[in-house]
Amino acid sequence: MIINNFLIRYCTENARVYRILSALALLFIVFWLNSCSDFTEIDTPVSQLNTAAVFEEKNTAYSAMANVFAQMRDNGMLTGKTTGIQKEMGLYADELTWYGNSAQSSANFFTNTLIPTHPTLATWWNNSYSQIYAANAVIEGVAASTKLLQADKEQLTGEAKFARAFLHFYVLQLWGNVPYITGTDYTYNSMVKRLPTAEVYAKIIEDLESAIKLLPEEYISQTRVRPNSYVAQALLARVYLYAGMWPEAANSASAVLNKTDIYTWVTELNAVFLKGSSATIWQYAPRTPTRNTDEGTTYIFNGGPPNSVALTNSLVNAFEANDQRKAKWIRSISKGSITWYHAYKYKKTGSNSPQVEFSIVLRLAEMYLIRSEARARQGELSNAKDDLNLIRNTAGLGNTSAVTQDEILAAILHERQVELFSEFGHRFFDLRRFDALDRTLSGVKADWNNTDNLLPLPQTELNLNPNIGPQNPGY
Repeated sequence: MIINNFLIRYCTENARVYRILSALALLFIVFWLNSCSDFTEIDTPVSQLNTAAVFEEKNTAYSAMANVFAQMRDNGMLTGKTTGIQKEMGLYADELTWYGNSAQSSANFFTNTLIPTHPTLATWWNNSYSQIYAANAVIEGVAASTKLLQADKEQLTGEAKFARAFLHFYVLQLWGNVPYITGTDYTYNSMVKRLPTAEVYAKIIEDLESAIKLLPEEYISQTRVRPNSYVAQALLARVYLYAGMWPEAANSASAVLNKTDIYTWVTELNAVFLKGSSATIWQYAPRTPTRNTDEGTTYIFNGGPPNSVALTNSLVNAFEANDQRKAKWIRSISKGSITWYHAYKYKKTGSNSPQVEFSIVLRLAEMYLIRSEARARQGELSNAKDDLNLIRNTAGLGNTSAVTQDEILAAILHERQVELFSEFGHRFFDLRRFDALDRTLSGVKADWNNTDNLLPLPQTELNLNPNIGPQNPGY
């Protein structure tokens, strides 16, 4: 723990994860294995200190990769805690209202008054690239291993490339042009340059295509917390959609949806977010066997006014009459004549025995919405409506009345709003993709500017590496 704390402090004070020597980085992985027990049932020898030996033993190699996912779950932007993008970008867009202290860092997300020195931005950036660095260390360590079986090498390399692509995808969405880090050479990484968005997408796609080939079709964990090839395929479908590659997006989504022996549609809305849901593609396991999700703790409150966040009235009012998602995925709390609403997809907070909910990162509903949009943008309007109607019918609604391409795309954007709310920043990214940020948020955000479509680069990074510049417009 001394080394662990030293590394955390070193990274924080210097704001540069690239300066961690590769040997220390691998020790960092080993010493943090206590946080990844939920991703693997393998016990880790506490005496394992030789970094090269980490990847000579199956148990420690798998634990090293499991720790990457554990860090994604617990730290940085992709956590379900209050510090993750699920809450912060919900505030930044039009999903959440802030009820906390105006001096707290989340208030700046709600008022769209972020500045380059905002501490959350540095945390997200540094932790994301630290996790990318750890994934790269796994790739390099596995490649150098002389004892791991080929099947284990492929599984671990595929998982690491998936994680690397996943993290870069989100860094790209928040900041635009960003570096794509594929090694552990700290000297090179410390002076790396940002790449154009198209090049970053190309590298993400390359990593995911490789992961699909390396990973098996079956999960190695019954809880679906370790990726299989369809997890990588699902992320690839999203990447293709965001990159405007419509045929590829539709095909990748179909590859997942057609795998009906693994994934089946869930019609009971209250069962969608249970840990054993057959519609789950990939999920985080909680930190302990009796704990439930961080999302439940982040969103649920039992009295008013809320201490932190509540759903906006605009989101609550966006649901059509008789939409069962509003009835089952949103909970109201009243005090006197005032009513507040919170996300209720996850219904448990803190510890619970038996454990019933895991944090779902990728699920089938998004694949149907991806394919629907990709088909609509190609003019396949009837097929697009079929996918859209499956989502609507499950929510207790009739078929869409949209007819033209523009109407169908607008209906898809709306359906994404009410289906994917409070999940990993979908709303903000969707509004930007549909070129709807300004017209949607300028009317409800007093401080909204058209340059708020990207976040400011952390000032600490600009100070340490001038190649990261220039700063994003508007900051």
